[in-house]
Formats: sequence, C-alpha cells, structure tokens
Amino acid sequence: MILLGLDPGLQTTGWGVIEAHGNRLRHIANGSVRSKPSDPLAQRLAQLYDALEAVIAAHRPDAAAVEETFVNANPQSTLKLGQARGAVLLCAARCGLPVAEYAPSYVKKAVVGTGGADKAQIHAMVKRLLPGAVVTGPDAADALAVAVTHAHILNTSRALEKTKL
Repeated sequence: MILLGLDPGLQTTGWGVIEAHGNRLRHIANGSVRSKPSDPLAQRLAQLYDALEAVIAAHRPDAAAVEETFVNANPQSTLKLGQARGAVLLCAARCGLPVAEYAPSYVKKAVVGTGGADKAQIHAMVKRLLPGAVVTGPDAADALAVAVTHAHILNTSRALEKTKL
C-alpha cells in the first residue's frame, strides 16, 4: 500500500510517500511545497492545493494521513495554519484518497516513543525506520512520520481484524 503523509503549513507543507507491506516500510519520495508569502491568502492556498495535486498524481497513493493543527500562542497563525490544513484535506479528498488525521503528540509517540519528541528526534527516527531515505527537511521528516504512523495503525487494525475471525 502506498501512503502519503502530510504536514500542513501555509508557508511550507511537508509531504512524504512510503510503501507499506505489513511491518515493512519503504521510502518512495519526500519533499515540501511552498506558497509565496507576498501573494494573497487565497492564492497561497491554491498554490498548496495545486502542488499537492501534482504530488498525488505523480505517486498515486492509496491513502493519505494529515497531521492535526496544534494551537499556538498567536491566534492569527493558528487560523492560517488551519486554512492551509483545510486546503490539504480538500486536495486529498478531491483526489479520492481516504484521509486519516493524527495529533502531533500521537505521531511523535508512535515514531519516537514519546509525545514530547523534538524535530531532530523525529528526523533521526524517520531515517532509521526508512533506511536510505534522504529527507529533504524538517517538514518532510514530519510528513514521513505521519505516513509511518498511519502505516502502523493500518497494520495493527488488520492484525486485530484477523484475530476476530
């Protein structure tokens, strides 16, 4: 199964594509899409949408997973992040992908083992879990961590379904 992980942001949205077969994970690609800060908000959201649509067309994932918005001290920043997240969710849904959502602390705990992990720890664990992956930056590392989390959840769900039979 090909999975797309997304770490939404208005300026930079990270993405990561992995292949999952049971417990085995393989890195396919990662990167980030950027919007132009000097453009109006609606145009920036369209830039994110268009760039993610191209990523989905290129890699043809079976499902997507998106990191949920965390609330920070600046309400204006939180609102803009929420709008970027909305564009990301809409793009994945319009491309026909089932979309899962995970809290940042849940992703950190699933990948690193603690919900308070920092970016460097996430990056290091992603590289360990996806040998040979050249991670293009912290946003891409976070997106790959979201994809890995989703792969683990799907695998666990399948295993539980088998035990019910």
